[in-house]
Amino acid sequence: MVTEEIIKLIKETATSEVFGVWFLIGAALVFFMQAGFAMVETGFTRAKNAGNIIMKNLMDFCIGTVVFVILGFSLMMAEDYVFGVVGVPNFKILTDFGGFLKSGNAPSFVFNLVFCATAATIVSGAMAERTKFISYCIYSGVISLFVYPIEAGWVWNSKGWLVNLGFHDFAGSAAIHSVGGITALIGAVMVGPRLGKYIKGENKKVKKVNAIPGHSVTLGALGCFILWFGWYGFNGAAAWDNNSLASIFVTTTIAPAVATCVTMIFTWIKNGKPDVSMCINASLAGLVGITAGCDALDAVGSTVVGIVSGFLVVFVVELLDIKLHIDDPVGAVGVHLANGVWGTVAVGLLANPVAPAGLKGLLYTGSFRLLGVQLLGITVILLWTAIMMTATFLIIKRTIGLRVSEEEEIKGLDKTEHGLPSAYADFVPAVESIDYGYENAVAVTGDTPPAEAIPVKKLLAFDESVPKLTKIEIICKEPRFEALKNAMMDIGITGMTVSHVLGCGVQKGQPEYYRGVQVEANLLPKIQVDIVVSKVPVRSVIETAKKVLYTGHIGDGKIFVYDVENAVKVRTGEEGYDALQDVE
Repeated sequence: MVTEEIIKLIKETATSEVFGVWFLIGAALVFFMQAGFAMVETGFTRAKNAGNIIMKNLMDFCIGTVVFVILGFSLMMAEDYVFGVVGVPNFKILTDFGGFLKSGNAPSFVFNLVFCATAATIVSGAMAERTKFISYCIYSGVISLFVYPIEAGWVWNSKGWLVNLGFHDFAGSAAIHSVGGITALIGAVMVGPRLGKYIKGENKKVKKVNAIPGHSVTLGALGCFILWFGWYGFNGAAAWDNNSLASIFVTTTIAPAVATCVTMIFTWIKNGKPDVSMCINASLAGLVGITAGCDALDAVGSTVVGIVSGFLVVFVVELLDIKLHIDDPVGAVGVHLANGVWGTVAVGLLANPVAPAGLKGLLYTGSFRLLGVQLLGITVILLWTAIMMTATFLIIKRTIGLRVSEEEEIKGLDKTEHGLPSAYADFVPAVESIDYGYENAVAVTGDTPPAEAIPVKKLLAFDESVPKLTKIEIICKEPRFEALKNAMMDIGITGMTVSHVLGCGVQKGQPEYYRGVQVEANLLPKIQVDIVVSKVPVRSVIETAKKVLYTGHIGDGKIFVYDVENAVKVRTGEEGYDALQDVE
């Protein structure tokens, strides 16, 4: 007969095995988040740098794995610690692999490795589009080799000094996101803004902030969904039972959803329309904010975290861009640093004793102890990271350099850093309409050189009594094309060439906002219709087009008329008037 003790042991063993498997599945989900980070960063930047960004995100994980095997993991999860501050590496993963497996450290290695790669990936977005690839590889290795392993050991190794003080960061608002965020801020400041982002006046002060929209908000949104999906493993993999896992899933869902709703409403009221890219950032901000306390907060607490995160991400992104003129293309600082700090502090404020972690937050118990420990922990972690990464960036800047040349930046890093003509080889690159400022341009003074003097020629009015060839070029709004095409066919036009073009004139475009900055739509999408006529009177084409296209508003279009010397029909060899006539 099977005793109750044996049944209990079987259940406990089965549960342990199930959660051991879930722990590794969670690690795989966190690894899949690398794809999400790559998509968000690529979508929020320009197409000419897409290949470079994908390469950096790939190398984050690969370089991180190499250095984490060599030293990082041994530093972080060392069995011996000096005053709880620095681990003494044992290198078992390299010297005694059998013992390493028997000790049960293999799952911990995999999980902490994917966490480490996440911290390094965060930096990439803030320094995108102007950083040397070799420099990126170096500082990515430094984060994974020294910075993350030491501070993460304070937080998650049982011998770490912050653990023993009672510091709580369940899944890494402080240890991962704040570390990546503060590094992103330092890197963005040191590498400087992208060319054309801030235009300076004569007094060297910024007089204008340019919006540089990303090339694919669709790619960014897909990356956001992948990250949200992976975050259930990010936060939930270390859950110790079904109750804590369910609670973590609940809080991890509520906070980002609330944050996104708040940002949508806020930007809608503020700018007149809800900001798509900022809402994507808000979802990630809510996820970062709940990461530290996903097991310690209840539904109300996660809602509060989401509300604050929704406002905080907008304030920080716009503060950095519009006021401080720090160029962060993807909002990494607003998402990860600001909300990593907020999420860490929120544990001290909002931890509910009835939640699985059983922590005592200030607002539930009136005790300041947990809040004090949380503030101390996040301060020390940020200080350690700032010192190490500032030194790293300074050394790189003064040796091999952090930034590519102006010519390389304008051409795009895909071409100059990797020899890749385009990450989208089958598509024509979009026309770039950014004003780079041209601060170093030399103005021409004195008399105009003869080579630059272009004489103005007056065109003779066309004589419709003589059968000749005339080209009519019509620029119009896209929605009016079908009406124009039908009207042209009605008067006997049987051939036309149609092109999508970009251009500007009196119509300067409606004011729109991208991440809080007004977008100057100097180049607007239009339709260009080219028609060559001989039999059909030119005046009939002009009057018909005017009638069809007229609305009375700026931007109705333009009509240009040119003389054509000759036309040749390839099939028959007919020329001139005959070449334009269709077979009856």
